[in-house]
Amino acid sequence: MRVKLLIAYDGTNFHGFARQNNLRTVQGELEACLSRVTASPVLIHGSGRTDAGVHARQQVVHWDQEHGPPVEKYPYVLRRILPPDLIAIQAEEATDQFHSRFSAVGKTYRYTFQTAAVADIFTHRFTCHSPGRLDLQKMREAACHLVGTHDFTSFCAASTPVEDKIRTIFDISVKESGSYVSLYVTGNGFLQNMVRIIAGTLLMVGQGKLTEQQVIKSIQACDRRTAGWTAPPSGLALWQVYYEESNLWLAVKQGFE
Repeated sequence: MRVKLLIAYDGTNFHGFARQNNLRTVQGELEACLSRVTASPVLIHGSGRTDAGVHARQQVVHWDQEHGPPVEKYPYVLRRILPPDLIAIQAEEATDQFHSRFSAVGKTYRYTFQTAAVADIFTHRFTCHSPGRLDLQKMREAACHLVGTHDFTSFCAASTPVEDKIRTIFDISVKESGSYVSLYVTGNGFLQNMVRIIAGTLLMVGQGKLTEQQVIKSIQACDRRTAGWTAPPSGLALWQVYYEESNLWLAVKQGFE
């Protein structure tokens, strides 16, 4: 039986999603708890890897098992033994053809800045504090140039091992709510630090430190040194994973609030 599980986590105290020896990770914690529940080793596959300190509102994982509790019971069983910063939301049986990573047609990440003079103690773990008003119109105009299929070499970590850096961004929405400015970036795949660099670049546009034309030149340059800074992981969250194109485009059309 293949089980599909939806989880969420506060990534502050995790060294990322992927299992690492002697380090606390989402995959490591979840596999340990699932192995207890099923009384056998469990190896999970995630829709993607989030870096250390990055959160997830909706992360999707799957695994194959020969025995265990009824699938629909997994969220209730896991909530009793998972740590408080990792939550099981929903489980269902999946077909053998389903793969949490390779079946996905798109993902949305959210990056949030707080622009108040003083950081809110209740939200600082999930935001990047950047005091001062931002020019949202300029940010939106610059973001339009990032939408589409491009070589995103300028917008990924210089150490990224992947050779093919061509990705497609379907939409970037810039939304404001009180002292919070959130970027919703939806695409077919993302490179290491890609959303954080996009967020840092658009922040600098909003601050007047970069222009729309400089963003265009950065895309064309394929040189990491030409784009903005890498925003910290605290403001980033994997927001949604899509397995049907109709759901992806509905989310883009309706917005993400």
